[in-house]
Amino acid sequence: MPQALHDRLNVALLITALAGLASGLVLMLAGQAQLATLAWSAGVIPVLAALLVEIVRSLSKGEVGLDIVAALSMSAALFFGETLAAAVVALMYSGGTFLESFAEGRARREMTDLLSRVPRTATRHRNGALEEKPLDDILPGDLLLIRQGDVAPVDGTVQSQRAMLDQSALTGESMPVRLDDGDEVMSGSTNAGDAFDLRVTRRATESTYAGIVRLVEAAQTSKAPMARLADRYSLLFLGVTVVIATAAWWLSGDPIRAVAVLVVATPCPLILAVPVALVAGMSRAAHYGVLIKGAKPLEALARIKVLVLDKTGTLTDGRPQIVAIEPLGAVTADAVLALAASLEQASKHPMARAIVGAARARSAVLEIPQQVLEMPGEGLAGMVGRHQVVAGSAGFVAARIGAATPESQIMAVGSALVAVAIDGQLAGHIVMADALRAGTPGLLAGLRGVGISRIVLATGDRQAVAEAVTQGLELDAIHAELTPDQKVALVLAERERGPIMMVGDGVNDAPALAAADVGVAMGARGAAASAEAADVVLLVDHLNRLLPGVEIAQGARRIALESVVAGIGLSVLGMIAAAFGYLTPVQGALLQEAIDVAVILNALRALRITPRSSALPIGEPRT
Repeated sequence: MPQALHDRLNVALLITALAGLASGLVLMLAGQAQLATLAWSAGVIPVLAALLVEIVRSLSKGEVGLDIVAALSMSAALFFGETLAAAVVALMYSGGTFLESFAEGRARREMTDLLSRVPRTATRHRNGALEEKPLDDILPGDLLLIRQGDVAPVDGTVQSQRAMLDQSALTGESMPVRLDDGDEVMSGSTNAGDAFDLRVTRRATESTYAGIVRLVEAAQTSKAPMARLADRYSLLFLGVTVVIATAAWWLSGDPIRAVAVLVVATPCPLILAVPVALVAGMSRAAHYGVLIKGAKPLEALARIKVLVLDKTGTLTDGRPQIVAIEPLGAVTADAVLALAASLEQASKHPMARAIVGAARARSAVLEIPQQVLEMPGEGLAGMVGRHQVVAGSAGFVAARIGAATPESQIMAVGSALVAVAIDGQLAGHIVMADALRAGTPGLLAGLRGVGISRIVLATGDRQAVAEAVTQGLELDAIHAELTPDQKVALVLAERERGPIMMVGDGVNDAPALAAADVGVAMGARGAAASAEAADVVLLVDHLNRLLPGVEIAQGARRIALESVVAGIGLSVLGMIAAAFGYLTPVQGALLQEAIDVAVILNALRALRITPRSSALPIGEPRT
C-alpha cells in the first residue's frame, strides 16, 4: 500500500473510532441503548477489519505482533455484546497507530528527492547554437556546455583546454581537480571553474550517478530489519493473556470473565506509550538539530555499537583552510596574505574564497585588484595597488616571473600549495588543507562513552591523506580509496560486530548510509542523495550534534522501556482481578484507560531529556 494512502487510512480509522465511541455515549445518555450499541459497533468494525488485514499481512511475513491481542479483545467484546468496551479498545488502538504514522510522516516531509541534485536537462551544442534538452534525449557523442557551478549530468570527456571540477561528493577528494582536454568527467561532479565543453560517453541512465542511485536501492533492500520495540514483547504477552483468559473462562464457566481479561490485556501501554516516548524523543532531538526519520531509526540509534565515518565533509570541514603561511625574504606573512587575498577576490575558486575569508578574519585591508588575468585551475595575475601580484600553483607562478620556484619546507600530506609572487619576486607560500573539525577527538571519546565500542574511517581519499588528517584520533581502522560499492561492503562486514551507524555527506556515501542500521547524513551542506538515503539528518553543519542525538535516543528508549514494564505489570494485575470476577469488561476498559494515562505521562518525560554533551539546542545562545 502506498505510504500516503496508509497514512490517510490511519486518520480515517481514528476518526471512525472516536465518532463511534462519542455518538454511542450520547445515545446512551439519551436513553437509546440499542442505537448506542449499534454506534459503538459501527466504530469498532472498520478498525477491526483493518487490524485483521494487517495481522494476515504480518503472519505471511512470519511476524507475530501485539495486533493479535487487540484483535482478540475487540472480537470477543463484540461477540459477547460488550460493545462499549470494544469501542474503547478500538479508539486506543487506532490512536496508537496514528501516532506512529504521524511521527514517520513528519520526518518524511523534511526530506528532499534523491535525484534533486542532478539537473533534469542539459545544454547541448547543435548546428552552431545551444539548446536545452531533457536528459533522456542526450546521447553518446553529443557535445554539452557545462557552465560554472553546473553539475555534470552525464559521464563524458573534457573537450576544452582545461576544466576544474569539484568531485568531493563522489570521491571524497576535498580539493577541486584539474582535468585537461580528453580527461574523463564523472556525472555528479560540480564545475568549480570556467565553463567547458563535455563530450557525452554514456547515457544518463548508465552514468556514474545513476549507478550510485541503483546502489542505494540495492543497499536499502539489504538493510537488516528493525523490529518495533513493542513487538519484541508480543509473544510473551500474548501467551500470558491467552492462558489467563482461558483459565478464567474454564474455572468460572463465565465467558464474560475472559472478555474482561482480554479487554484489560489490550496492550495499550505498548501501543501508546512506546510511540509517544519515541515521538517525544524525535521532537527533542530535532530541538538539537538532529532529524530522526521515524521511530524505528530512533530505536536503532539507541543500540549502536559500531560507527563508520566518512572523512571529507564529515570528520573534516570539506572546505580548504589555511594551515600555514611561509614568507620568503623581507615580506611578512601578513603582507603575503593581504596581497594574495586582494588578488583572489577576483576568483570564485574554493581556495581563493578560503584565502579571502582568512584575510578578512584577520582584519586585513583588501584592495580592489586591477588588470586581473585568471587561468582556471592554475592561478591569477594582476595589479594590487602599486604591486604586481601573482598567486597560484608553483608552476604557474614560476612561469609568470621567469624563475624556478622552490618547494615549501612545511608541506604536509593532503595539503595544497599556493605560491605568491610580488613585483616579480617569489614572496612566500600559503599552505592549505582540508582541516579536521574542531572538537573531533572529544566527540569520538564521548561516543565511546555512550556505548560505541568501534569507530572506523571509510573514505574515497588517498590512504596517505586519510592517515595524515586523522593522526592522533583514536580510530580502530582506516579504510581509504573506497568506491561506493566498497563502502557498502565495509558496512556489511562491520555489521557482524553489532548494530552499525554510518555518517557521511556525499553522493558516494548514499549507498553505505542506506545499508547501515542507521545512516546519518550531514544535511546542512551534504548531497540530497545522502539525505534521502539516511535515517538521521544533522540539520546543522556540526558533527558534534551526533552525540546529543545518540544520548536522546538512548534516553527515549529507556523511558519507553520503563513505560512498557510499568504498563504491562499493571495490566497483568488487572487481568488477574478480572479473572476472579472483580472487574467487568467496561470496568476493565476504564482501568486500562487509567493505566494508559499513567504510562503516557511517563513517556512524555522524553520531551525533557537533556544530553550530557555540551551541544546547545538550535537558536539558544551560548553564554
